[in-house]
Amino acid sequence: MTDVTRMTAAQVAGLISGGDASAVEVATAHLDRIAAVDERVHAFLHVDRDGALAAARAVDEKRAKGEELGPLAGVPVAVKDVIATRGIPTTAASKILEGWRPPYDATVVERLRAAGTVMLGKTNMDEFAMGSSTEYSAYGPTHNPWDLGRIPGGSGGGSAASLAAYEAPLAIGTDTGGSIRQPGAVTGTVGAKPTYGGTSRYGLIAFSSSLDTPGPCARTVEDAALLHAVIAGHDARDSTSIPQPVPDVVAAARLGATGDLAGVKLGLVKEFTGDGAEPGVLAAFRESVEALVKLGAEVVEVSCPHFEYALPAYYLIAPSEASSNLARFDGVRYGLRVGDDGNRSLEEVMSLTREAGFGPEVKRRIILGTFALSSGYYDAYYGQAQKVRTLITRDFTSAFTKADVLISPTTPFTAFPFGSRTSDPYQMYLADLYTIPTNLYGGPAISVPCGLSEGLPVGFQVMAPTMADDRMYRVAAALESAVGTFTPPELSLESLA
Repeated sequence: MTDVTRMTAAQVAGLISGGDASAVEVATAHLDRIAAVDERVHAFLHVDRDGALAAARAVDEKRAKGEELGPLAGVPVAVKDVIATRGIPTTAASKILEGWRPPYDATVVERLRAAGTVMLGKTNMDEFAMGSSTEYSAYGPTHNPWDLGRIPGGSGGGSAASLAAYEAPLAIGTDTGGSIRQPGAVTGTVGAKPTYGGTSRYGLIAFSSSLDTPGPCARTVEDAALLHAVIAGHDARDSTSIPQPVPDVVAAARLGATGDLAGVKLGLVKEFTGDGAEPGVLAAFRESVEALVKLGAEVVEVSCPHFEYALPAYYLIAPSEASSNLARFDGVRYGLRVGDDGNRSLEEVMSLTREAGFGPEVKRRIILGTFALSSGYYDAYYGQAQKVRTLITRDFTSAFTKADVLISPTTPFTAFPFGSRTSDPYQMYLADLYTIPTNLYGGPAISVPCGLSEGLPVGFQVMAPTMADDRMYRVAAALESAVGTFTPPELSLESLA
């Protein structure tokens, strides 16, 4: 049998449902792969071998009884460590939550279990999802399988790296300012941010509540769509969840894979195709636009003049919400507690706990957000940023009257070496320059590999109107059919182990 770790999720599901492989065999193959290579990649913070094999056996028992299996039954999946998993460590890659085992599952995890997927474990990330490189994990960085000396993107670098290293065929990430799409771009994988409210935030450790969006990560567009269909949908436990049917993203991906884009208008965002991106990134993007035109798409240039203010607006809104959300980590109710010797006050214990438990990027954002929300500065900073958010939303609304989707590079540059940007937060923040506007707007967006620049992957971003997630999957699948998928060079047990 062909190595199942190299197969797509759809292929694996077909093997299992057809009786050509058991779910236990598939799970074991992926667990063995993790054991062989993850010491070098460090995509996982926790591997739940026993739980994965138990879930796989349950799928095999259902098949033996002749029960109907879902489209992803038996397929392994990795879950970002910011999402609550009952009885399995969930730390948000922070020392302040070290060892915490939630008593409940997040909604997306409930739906993964109900669909019969096999959860392999929890993936590494920037602490509390704050970062663009996974260098801010309290447990050490994840390495990019394309070049182990380079970052895998962030904050969900572990989920993306697990796909590129063939440790899992599917993964779950969260996208606050590009944390699914940006890692996808620099690891040569597919990352999709659904419409805000299209996937439930219940059980997601909150960073920025008006931006956080769980979503699918995969090696192909169809696989991402299959996973999207499983986890999406209304959830009464999430007050921001949209009570509308999920668009048929799987059918859209399969339609796009036929390579027919006749009648589809692509809006080329003028502000994202000029200076600021590496030449190799722009070259791969332009070649991809030409490929889409050959498939029948029409390209129209659109201007979104307020996109240039998205980065500063985001770095006022997101830290402000983080300042509020992270106030619960006080050393009193749960998690780490430092200095509680009976002689210190509550304020002293709280200060010592946060000093020991939070990393530098989290502290930076809490301080920035607290300042922006403070008396006398709220209107000047946070209030103004929300006005910019409204202007960006109007830019999107106007652009979608001229085009069905908008397109741009996913990130201005390819994977950079470890340590090259940590001393300059602004340069680090630029990694999400092209992804942040969509989060402020709330619409869906996807990154799909479109080529290589100096041997490293480049991502192509497709943005769609809210609740039109199917449009982005159609275009992304069409591009994938034209340019193919991309594999890290000489990726094998020998080269990584």
